[in-house]
Amino acid sequence: MQKLIDLNCDMGEGFGHWTLSEAPDEDLMALISSANIAAGFHAGDPNSIDRVVRLAKTYGVGLGAHPAYNDLQGFGRRFIDTSPEELVNDILYQVGAVREFGRRHGVPLQHIKPHGALYMEAARNETLSWKIVETLRDMNADTILFCMDISKTYEVARKLGQPVVREFYADRDYGDDGSIVFKRKVQRLDPQAVADKCVRACLDGKVETETGKTIEIEFESICFHSDTPGALELGRTLRDGLTAAGITIAPAATVLQQAA
Repeated sequence: MQKLIDLNCDMGEGFGHWTLSEAPDEDLMALISSANIAAGFHAGDPNSIDRVVRLAKTYGVGLGAHPAYNDLQGFGRRFIDTSPEELVNDILYQVGAVREFGRRHGVPLQHIKPHGALYMEAARNETLSWKIVETLRDMNADTILFCMDISKTYEVARKLGQPVVREFYADRDYGDDGSIVFKRKVQRLDPQAVADKCVRACLDGKVETETGKTIEIEFESICFHSDTPGALELGRTLRDGLTAAGITIAPAATVLQQAA
């Protein structure tokens, strides 16, 4: 059976006239199969959400909400000490915004992917992960949740039967424990080296950590970030490398269907 993999990217990360990515959303959208749309708390506003949802429809890309801590100034990359209940309500608020714009344009919500510090907090916070997954099951038991394979989020989603997709990070380093190394600012990367790293992970299930150790990794989706310097060239080289290796890029829902 041919290898299927999802390719996702964080999209719409700006606010008003400000934009963080150097690459146009439309150019990135043409490369990916799932889009994580900033929902207003770390970036994004009603006009950008509407615009990016329309792009997702045009390119046949799976629609995802990308909720974050309420932290526009820090781009959602700072931990905020609040209760799991408040965080879940913040997530619901943001997911609702993306879902409604999706309904406006006839695009169903495929997935939810927490952003930045919220993603990392859920990965290690079992209580928060339970609240998120239980809420998702009440809202829509078919909505896919994106997370890391070693995370509490993944463990809880599996226990409760929520569809879940594990991510591999193209433009982040890995620690020896299999967790991504969280960085506030990423330098420009060698696109071919990133592509080679991802192809190896897809075909061999292995990745080299920042200490030079080789570890095993499991995932259904590859993520690269629109705010990584040179993101467009990186995305193009990555897509070309995957295709050349006989790997088919498809939305997360399709990848899960094949695996079932």
